[in-house]
Amino acid sequence: MFTDSVSGTMVHTVFDLVAALAATGMTLVVYRWRLSHATARIESAGLFYAAALIAGAVIGGFGAGTLNLWLSGLAGAGRSIVGALAGAIAGVELYKWKKGITGSTGLIFVPAFATSVAVGRWGCFLSGLGDETYGTPTALPWGYDFGDGVMRHPVQLYESFTMAAFLVAALILIGRRDAWFLRCGFYAMVLVYAGQRFLWEFLKPYGTVLGPFNLFHFICGGLVIYSVIMIRGVRADGTG
Repeated sequence: MFTDSVSGTMVHTVFDLVAALAATGMTLVVYRWRLSHATARIESAGLFYAAALIAGAVIGGFGAGTLNLWLSGLAGAGRSIVGALAGAIAGVELYKWKKGITGSTGLIFVPAFATSVAVGRWGCFLSGLGDETYGTPTALPWGYDFGDGVMRHPVQLYESFTMAAFLVAALILIGRRDAWFLRCGFYAMVLVYAGQRFLWEFLKPYGTVLGPFNLFHFICGGLVIYSVIMIRGVRADGTG
């Protein structure tokens, strides 16, 4: 475990790079294997689709991460995976609405996102207390000492294992060309990620906004509602 802030930052950066490379590799493999058709709508949407996605992810990721630190009484800039996901979705959905694009365009991103979380959260775990992603104290046998002598929930690994399991399920369904998953796989990924993240947030010492709920509870709740609405709206032909 890294308790020094510099060492923690270095290990986090290494895992961020590994996660990015793993996600890119996963995308290329799955694209050639089963999902070459899934990018047709994205390609027809033009370069501004990518710009909307990236801009939304950056604004959402840094905005939510920094605001959460502020609400928790901590200084500095933060990053948030769930904030980046919500921001990217907002950016893309606004762009699609403006261009009249219907249906899901996110299936190609599903294996990449699940891979990046499954790998990247290990960087958060190994970075120690300085990463500000550790859990609350626990007496459970798998509690982990992040460097201050307190056994805590390794919530980073809860998230990593959950998304690794989802990745396996997603690859099986993609391999089988499951009709429902090919239509709704992105929304299913959002539902699973936001749902499990909502639960783990109860095990984090973040500042609350209302009652026991912190900022990320509300973002996750919004993503769950979004995914359910979108799944219900997708027709058999893949349009929405």
